[in-house]
Formats: sequence, structure tokens, C-alpha cells
Amino acid sequence: MIKYIQTQNESKSINDKEIAILKEHFPECFDKKGTFDIVRFKESINDKIDITKEGYELKFLGKGYAKLLASLDTTTVIAPNLEHNKLLENKNSENIYISGDNLDGLKHLLKSYANKVKCIYIDPPYNTGSDGFVYNDSFNFSVEDLQQKLSVDEEEAQRILNLINRNFASHSAWLLFMYPRLQLARDLLTDDGVIFISIDDNEQANLKLLCDDIFGEENTIGILPTIMNLKGNNAEFGFSGTHEYTIVYSRKKEMAKFFEFDLDEEEESTWKEDETGYYKKGRGLLADGEGKYREDRTNMYFPIFYKNNKFELIDNSSYKRIYNADSKHFDDDFIDELIKKYEKEGYISILPINKSGDKLRWTWGIDGKFKSHINDIILTETKNGFTVYKKQRPELGDMPSKKPKSIFYKPEYSSGNGTNQMKRLFGDKVFNNPKPLELIMDFLIVGSDKDSIVVDFFSGSATAFDAVLQLNALDNKKRKIISIQLPEDLNKNYSLASDEGKKVINNAIKYLKKKNRPLTLDYIGIERIINSAVEIKAKTKADIDYGFKHYILNEPKQNTLDKCETFDKASLIPGGSILEDFGAETVLTTWLNYDGYGLNTNAQEIDLDGYTGYYYDKHLYLINPNFTKENVVALFEKYEDIGDFNPENVILFGYSFNEWSVTEMLEQNLKILNDTEKNLKININVRY
Repeated sequence: MIKYIQTQNESKSINDKEIAILKEHFPECFDKKGTFDIVRFKESINDKIDITKEGYELKFLGKGYAKLLASLDTTTVIAPNLEHNKLLENKNSENIYISGDNLDGLKHLLKSYANKVKCIYIDPPYNTGSDGFVYNDSFNFSVEDLQQKLSVDEEEAQRILNLINRNFASHSAWLLFMYPRLQLARDLLTDDGVIFISIDDNEQANLKLLCDDIFGEENTIGILPTIMNLKGNNAEFGFSGTHEYTIVYSRKKEMAKFFEFDLDEEEESTWKEDETGYYKKGRGLLADGEGKYREDRTNMYFPIFYKNNKFELIDNSSYKRIYNADSKHFDDDFIDELIKKYEKEGYISILPINKSGDKLRWTWGIDGKFKSHINDIILTETKNGFTVYKKQRPELGDMPSKKPKSIFYKPEYSSGNGTNQMKRLFGDKVFNNPKPLELIMDFLIVGSDKDSIVVDFFSGSATAFDAVLQLNALDNKKRKIISIQLPEDLNKNYSLASDEGKKVINNAIKYLKKKNRPLTLDYIGIERIINSAVEIKAKTKADIDYGFKHYILNEPKQNTLDKCETFDKASLIPGGSILEDFGAETVLTTWLNYDGYGLNTNAQEIDLDGYTGYYYDKHLYLINPNFTKENVVALFEKYEDIGDFNPENVILFGYSFNEWSVTEMLEQNLKILNDTEKNLKININVRY
């Protein structure tokens, strides 16, 4: 598959995606050679949209190159950390941590998670000149390559090469770095999804224009100034910087869905959701004021019962025993008997009695609103017993999920608070300027729902991951997070750091050595997640997903690429050493994600007369070598004998097979199967 991707990348141009969309929706604007007719296009939309010759856009050196990077597919593979992933707390986890370049990581995620991510938070490099940001990529383009792919002249191509090869830290270099990542991130978001991006003064204005370019200015939600340091810093000319910004955009603003900025379940204005729609706690159903006592409306004194989030009313015969309409007499002994009967069945009984013990009445009658609105009742428990409320529904046109309370400054948002949180987990300062948990938690409260997927592709100290765990433990929801972090070499970072920076990095190195971990930045994030999970579990006892699956993005080594290049498909000898270079688990994980099944999928091992295949949904993966005629027979016996075994796609790792002999055997048997009652339509796909 890597060989196929490399071939495809060679023919990629910067506007392939846009041209494909135009061809799909405006086929009449292309001639038989595939040339786009702009005049005809303008004519076709002229009555639908105003066309102006003037324009306003962000331009920077390398913008075309940035678009090209977004269009190229990644040649990295996804290697599972098998030892970590099989641990009890991780093997069934739906959280994911990826070690690798986030540009590659985003391209992998799009194959399975496009339009599925509700909330993205990122804290990218600020390009301050002292934060270590330099532009760097692994693509080896020549001047001629760029001239052809970007349609630029030799001078422009050389300027772009100079920019990308000098490890530069200019505004253009930063924009070039951010552009493809944000473009890919946009395609991850659900239509009602939202992205939060932290930034400071160095690139705030450029980032706003960049997001306008990618998300559309009309999808701006806001720019939130966040005070990070009340004392300020570097007060040059008397102007002391105290704050940073968070830029917030949505995929489609008209569909953007936000949630109440409140975790207090008892808060009167907190909206919740049930099968009917949104609601919040309305008025109580216990009578109050004049005429509130049992004697005032004797027919409105009766018990109601509650079990498994459902209310039950007594039947008509029981009601008649309790209340005699002629004598207006209450049979209190029968009420007690009835309550004991229901409580034995696990029900909670509620009578209209106040905390002082006074027998009052309900505001609803048993054959009236109680009967017709039985599903519109809320029960809350207080120290004095249970209280029953009506569910209040939003007024017509009032969409509570779009009207969260405002986020204001909190002292907890200070950068010092984030540092102290890390110190508590590690015993020392191991990371510079980590974001405080409270800030990210507040973003996640308004931007994510009970089972949302959250993504952070500049994971750093893993604050966002920690925040998801903290929130799930607080509100008992099931948010899932995918984090990506480049495994930066801490020894290299140490050699480039200032004296103060060296001290922090040295603390991180010492910690990782003590834990026998690789000396890379991603393992600081991994250790933070593990340490925080232990702390949260001990503190809250919450039953949530504390674990995560770990994957590493690996670029195939040159030796492996050389083997792939020289592999002879017609050879009688399979290239078994190529599989050894990758590993069967890595090939399987990469392919499952490539085919849209995500990174939390466990394929079933299938025994084919001693040969192990991997089966999930509509795909059967044959990766290992030594696939024989007997294995083919065993495979098609499963098709015939097992009713729910029906993979429509048989995927072969081409280097493990002599392609001609295997595909011939498979195709011959397929013809037989296609004529059976199952009438199977099976595709054979050989990947390299």
C-alpha cells in the first residue's frame, strides 16, 4: 500500500480535492479533455451568488506548497504498542494516544474519523522566537518538482525551497506549518463541531486570517482573551503582557452546538436532554400557599412510586380504596400496606408530605395531568427526602444548547496553576508553560457532549487528555479523546535550550530514565495521563475509561523501501522479509484504519487449516506468507458452512504471496461461490 501511495502522491496537485468537487457538482463546466471552463462556471452560478472581481485573502510564501502537503497521503504506518495495549486498563479503552508527526496523524485519522469529531483543542507553537519553533518537513522536492506541482516559475520554486530547507521560523514558515494541519482538522469535525486554538500576540492576527481562509469567516465563533498571568511579563515600554487568546471556529456555524457552562446538576438553569428533547427543572408538584393541605383537596393526596428512572401511578381500584369519593375518607392503613408492597418490589414511594411532616396535596390529579404527563416528572433527593418537579421544556425557538453561559476569567486559568498541576503529578517541573486543566475543561464543557470524540493534535503535556478524564469523572459522561504528539528528542531539545529551559528538560529526562521510558516528549504526556488516572480514580471512585491505546507512526526505513521497489510480483519467492520489517500487527492496524474501521477495532483471528487470517465486518485480511491451496479450500469452506461469515473484500499483503498463483486459486473458487445460493460478490485486492 505504501508503494501505491507513493505512486499516487507523484501525480497529486494542490487543487485535486477542489477539482473533484467541481466535477461532481458542475460536470457541464469541463470539456472532454477535463479542462475547466471558468466562463461557463460563472454563468451557471451567476443567478445564485454575487460575483466580485475584488478579493481579500491571506497570502504568504509557500501557501501553494502548504496545500500540496495537505493533498499528499502519508506513507507512515501505524504500529501498535502491543505491550501497553494489552494491559487490563487499556485493552478495551476507546481513548487513543499517537506518537508521531501530527500531519501524518491527521491524514491517518481522516480515513476513519472524518466528520466524526465534535471538539478539537490545540495549543500549537506560538512562534515567539524562544519556543523552539522552526519549520521542518521530510519531503524532498527539487526546484523542478515544485515548478510542475505548484505551477510557479524557477525563482518562486527556489524561494519556497529556501524557506522549507533552512529550519526557518518566519511568519511565512509558521503559516506554512499550520495551514495543512488546520485544513485536515476541518475535515475531521462534525457539521456541528468546534475547534479551540490557543495563541498569543505573535501569530494571533495571522491565525485569525488563516482560519478565515480554511473555515470561512462566517464560521467564526469568537476570540477569547484569557488572562494567564496577572503580574504580566517582559514589560517593555511599560506595556506588560498578561493574556493569551483562544480562537474559536465551527465547521458550520448555523449548526454549531454548544452546551451549558455548568456542571452543577441542581442548578435551575441547567438544560438536559431526554428522548423527548431538552428540559430543565421546573416548578415543584407539591402544593404551596393557600389550599395546600390534604383536607383542602382530599382527592389529590395519594402515593406515587419510582423505579429505574420511571414513575408509576396506582391503579384505579387501589385509588378507590385510598379515597372514598362519597365519604371523602382516607384509608391510611391501606396506603401503608400499598407502600410496603411496592417497596418490596424495589420502588421508592413518595407522598405529598413536606419536611415538617405536614400532609399536603399534589398540584396534579391522578386521572388528569399525572396520568398524561407521567414522563414529564423529575425526582430529586434532598436531605429531607424526595421532591417531585415538572420538566420545563424550552419555549418555541429557544435552543438552550446554543446559548451557554459566558466564559469569564478565572484565577484558575493562570499558567502557574498549570505548572503546579504538573509538579504535583511528577514531583518537579518537567514542562514549560502547560495549560491549566480548568481552562481546557471549560472549553470541553461547552464544546463536547456526553459521548463526543475530542482531538488534540498538539498534545504537549497532555492537558486536554487529562481534562477529558477529569470531566468524565465529574459528570459521568463518556467523552473519548485522540491525542497526537511528536516524539521530540529531549536530549536534542536540551542542547538547544536556554539555561532555564535546560533545567526543566533535565528534570523530564531524569524522570523518564527512572521510569525506564524513551527520552522523548511524548512519554511525558503518556506518564502524565497514567499518573492523573491513578489520582482521579483514587479521589472520585468514578467508573470511567481511564486507559488508552498507544500507537506509533513509523516511516518505513530506506532498506525496506528498497526491498519494496525491487520486489518482483511474478517471482515464485514471496518477499517475507518485508513483512518482518513492518510486522503483521502494524500492517493489520494500518489497514483496518485505512478501511474506515478506526483504531479501536479488534479483528477476529480466523484459522484456515493452520493459516491465520484476520476478519472484521466486510473485510478479510491475508497478511502472513505460506498461503497454500489447502488454506484456499479452508477459506471457501467457511464461506459455505458459516452463515454469518461473509467478507466481501479479501485483502492480500502482496509481498507475502506469489500473486499469480494465489489470485488464480482464489478467483477459481470465487466463480464456484458466485453460483451458489449465497450469490456472493467478493473482491480480491492486493496491496503493496
